[in-house]
Formats: sequence, C-alpha cells, structure tokens
Amino acid sequence: METLAPAASAAPRPVAPPPARIDWSALIHPEHVHGSLYTDPAIFQEEVRRIWQRTWVYVGHESEVPNVNDFVMKSIGPDPVIMTRGKDGRIHLLHNRCPHRGNQVCEKHRGNARTFTCNYHGWTFDNDGSLRGYPFPSGYEGDMRKSLGLGRVARVASYRGFVFGCMAEDGISLEEHLGGAKEALDILCRNSPEGEVEITAGFLQHKVMANWKFVMENETDGYHPAFVHASIFDVADSQIGTLYADTSTAVTRYFGNGHSEVDLRPEFRKRGEPLSWFGTTPQKLPDYVSKMNAAYGEQKAREILIEGTPHIMIFPNLFIAEIQMFTIQPLNVNETVQHVTALQFKGAPDFNRRLRQQTMGSVGPAGFLLADDAEMYERSHRGVQEKNPEWVYLGRGSHRERRDEQGFRIGHATDDLCSRGMWQHYRSLMEAK
Repeated sequence: METLAPAASAAPRPVAPPPARIDWSALIHPEHVHGSLYTDPAIFQEEVRRIWQRTWVYVGHESEVPNVNDFVMKSIGPDPVIMTRGKDGRIHLLHNRCPHRGNQVCEKHRGNARTFTCNYHGWTFDNDGSLRGYPFPSGYEGDMRKSLGLGRVARVASYRGFVFGCMAEDGISLEEHLGGAKEALDILCRNSPEGEVEITAGFLQHKVMANWKFVMENETDGYHPAFVHASIFDVADSQIGTLYADTSTAVTRYFGNGHSEVDLRPEFRKRGEPLSWFGTTPQKLPDYVSKMNAAYGEQKAREILIEGTPHIMIFPNLFIAEIQMFTIQPLNVNETVQHVTALQFKGAPDFNRRLRQQTMGSVGPAGFLLADDAEMYERSHRGVQEKNPEWVYLGRGSHRERRDEQGFRIGHATDDLCSRGMWQHYRSLMEAK
C-alpha cells in the first residue's frame, strides 16, 4: 500500500446544511429497501456528504499519468478532480476550482503541464496545487502564495497502481477499506507476465437516466445474465450463460465494506482448460502463454490461465469485469455515467489486442452487453417511482448463505447476497456520526 501525496491544508469549502434527519432503519431492512432510496434528491445529497466525501473512492490508475507533469481529469462522485504527477513523481488529486473566485482552472481532459492558470484573473498554480503567482500583487497584503492554493483531496493512496482518494482527513486506511477485496486486485495483476495492469486503451462514457445504486448493484448480480443477455449469448454461441445457470457452482461473495464479487473460478476449474474463461485457447495466444510460463512456471501459469480474472465490485465505484474496468460516476439522483475501458496487461501485446477487440464488441458504441444493462437500469429507475409496491425485495438466497474458509459470506451465483451486503454497509455509513 503506497501513500502518494500528503494531506495539505486548504480553505474550507462551503457545505450545504444537512437535511432533516432521515430514519435509515425505516428505509433499509435485511431483505427489503424502500424505493425512495433510489429517487429522493435529499437522500442523494446525503450520499454525497456521507459516502463520496467521507470514504475511499477509486479515482484512476498510475499508468494514466506515467510521466512527470502528466494530468488527467477524474472525479470523486459528482465532483471533478485533476489527477497529476508532480515534478517529484508523486500523484496528487486536486479540486478543479480556483480559490479566488471559484473558476475552473483546467478545461482539457488530459495533457502534460507544469502549471495551471485560471483564465479569469490569471492566478497560476503548480501541478501539486500550490499557488505560484498572481497578477498585480500590490493589491494584496502579504504573500498569498502560502495561504491559498488549489484544494487537495485530503488523503491519496494506491494499491497495485489503483489510485484512491478520500476527502476526509481522518478515517480508516485504504488497506482497511479494501479488506478482502485487496486479493482480487492481486489476482487481476497476476494475469500479466510482469504483474502489472495498465489503463492505456482510453475510456468510453455511457450515461444512463438512472440512480447510481442500480448500476452498482447490477455489477455483481448473477441472476440477470441468463435473461437480459440471452440474445447475445445465443448469437455468439457463448458458454457465459451456463456460468450463471441454476446448476452453476459459481458463488457470490461479500467481503465487507460494500465490496462483493461473483466468483466464477469453480466453474473454470471444472473445465480445467487454460483461457477458457476468455473464450479462447493457448494455441491462439502463444506469445502470451510463453511469457506467463516464463514468469510463473508452467504449473502456476496453468492455474492462473484456468482461473482468469475477477468479477468484482469495489464500493462505491470500481467494477472489474474480467476483461474491462468500469468507474461509476453519479451526476445527480437521476443520472449516472459509466466510464469503461479495456484492461491491458503489461508485457502481453497479443492478449491486449484481443481484450480491446472484445471490449468494443461488448460495451463499445455498438456493443451488446452494456446496451442490455443500460435498458434495465433505466426501466428500474422509472419503475421504482411507482408507489405500489413501495419496497424492493432482496431476499433471494438468504436461506442458503454460508461462510467460506476465509469467513466471508457466500451464496449461489444467482443470489441477492451482494446487494444485501452492500445495503448493510450503506446503512452503516449513512448512520455514522
């Protein structure tokens, strides 16, 4: 676990007064949640305060700013942030807001710059957020450079290249936040012969008219693929549907802290075929397989190539879906953007090319899978605004929950275990002092 940039003091940002106290226990039950949790603007504002501005949130990957002075626009919830690599090589997360009059100082999506200049009054900032200078200094008493600068995200830390930010100065560490989900990132990275993921394929943005929690819950919902994606599975003659069948040995797993996964490895182990999880064979990716054998030894490499990559949702916004990565960005109670890119594995160019191709086919502009899911998000968001019934039922599989050897709760691949766990964590965050 690497801490990338120290906390820095900044002028306090205005905070809207909290709404009237919400009784979360009346809205969130063990197997039901109230429909207003998805549609009430006041609840969304509380989520911004209590989740997006208090907890660890995935922001970006170190490979997106590989060089000194690189920057890329990112977000923490609805708030834009600039991720930069400073002259010292460290990564910083900056609020895109001039301390003078609040103007945005960066309009480009990405680039390389030693400084950012506010177009309104010419204030200039280093890419670590410190104020470098301002025009006509005689208008100010004293040196303003020591007291004013771009706001910085209070805590920044990285694990396996994945950069997280937390706006709260105090709280648990990133390592504590990730908990059992940390191992999934290890499993992901071992699919590279060099042990590293690279996020270099560029992002597509998909906006849906739906609450962000519908998107998040869907990511580890194993009940829907056999129905929502049935047409593409049939056309492509894919075996993916069988992974989510009633007879599947795959499991859902809840790690705590809102993190969950659909663990498909039991099914892949039954097959015992390297790269079956990717729908191909070692003969079609000989360079990749050769490098994996050299890096891990043939026996370990075979195990890795059989088990594949994880299908995990890291609360509240990072979804790794075998061959792709999604970042969830809520804009308001009714609108959500999914930023999606193909995963790329360092040292595996032939594998990476196939990953890009399959990503375009599934979630690209003319892709099939994400279009199916987007339709479900929006239908759910419209439907839940009906008043009868008031509640969303999440009880599937509660009678067969159990603990695995690590003590995590698990259920069948089609069970609602992940949603139940997420809502328990959500309630704990919303009730926290």
